[in-house]
Amino acid sequence: MKFLYLLFAVFLLIFQATSGSADPIFPDTAECKSQGNFCRAGMCPPTFTTSGSCHGGMLKCCSK
Repeated sequence: MKFLYLLFAVFLLIFQATSGSADPIFPDTAECKSQGNFCRAGMCPPTFTTSGSCHGGMLKCCSK
């Protein structure tokens, strides 16, 4: 019965999805990330400024 734990771990690794693979690519999101910035819902952290939008205008692009 101990092999079931190993089998479960193997299946978990095999069927693991990559991060963000289901998200459609928006042009504004690609532009934000290509400049080294990141997207965030709501306000940017205190040391960052809003430099545009992401995800079709639903998120904010935060830059240093």
